Amino acid sequence: MTQRVAVLGTGKIGEALVSGLLRAGKSPSDVVVTARRPERAAELRERYGVEAVGNAEAAKTADTLILTVKPQDMGALLDELAEHVSADRLVISGAAGVPTAWFEERLAAGTPVVRVMTNTPVLVDEAMSVISAGSYATEEHLLRTEEIFKPVGKTLRVPESQQDAATALSGSGPAYFYFLVEAMTDAGILLGLPRAVAHDMIVQAAVGASVMLRDSGEHPVKLREAVTSPAGTTISAIRELENHGVRAALLSALEAARNRSQELASGGK
Repeated sequence: MTQRVAVLGTGKIGEALVSGLLRAGKSPSDVVVTARRPERAAELRERYGVEAVGNAEAAKTADTLILTVKPQDMGALLDELAEHVSADRLVISGAAGVPTAWFEERLAAGTPVVRVMTNTPVLVDEAMSVISAGSYATEEHLLRTEEIFKPVGKTLRVPESQQDAATALSGSGPAYFYFLVEAMTDAGILLGLPRAVAHDMIVQAAVGASVMLRDSGEHPVKLREAVTSPAGTTISAIRELENHGVRAALLSALEAARNRSQELASGGK
């Protein structure tokens, strides 16, 4: 990558992208960042050797702009940037629920926009970053976006019509696992284990199960059946999960998350 990249609104996820770019061989002189607080800008400058500038300056000098501010702050940011972003720049948005058409209407005609839904494991280089092209984004723009996100995890292209589902499943996905680990740890305490012991057991079980899912190529049903002996402990637990409607609750939960993403896209609060 030889082009200059700007990360605007560099919070935790933005910082992880900066770190990934540098580890992938990008020169600090080709990366600029913006931050709301001067002390945060100084911290990023000292930590990574990158230039910290204002939003307008970043828009003028970078070839690729990565917008990592919260969805509710995106309007104010675009108002500040619009006159400085020419149509030869690539704009990458990480804002949940905000469609590429929203940016295209506010930027110079023909500006390529790529929408990305990543998730918090970006902080440990295990993100799932789901990428969709806007009306003017080409294959070259998608490849450039993948170059930026691959150092911090896996990338996947989907049509933008599937982004709300991706937000529900992948963007919010880590929270569901944390919720499950929290509940299972409480169950371990109920069964007589110290909290720290229960936590370590569940976390390692989650890590091991995730690696098996990723590396074995087996369907999750097959992996679950391998643990489920006739009349054993696991099938007794599975029966209780089914009796309490856990599967149906997950379906409803993800539908609710998808619906909320659609509300955000239509301007809902």
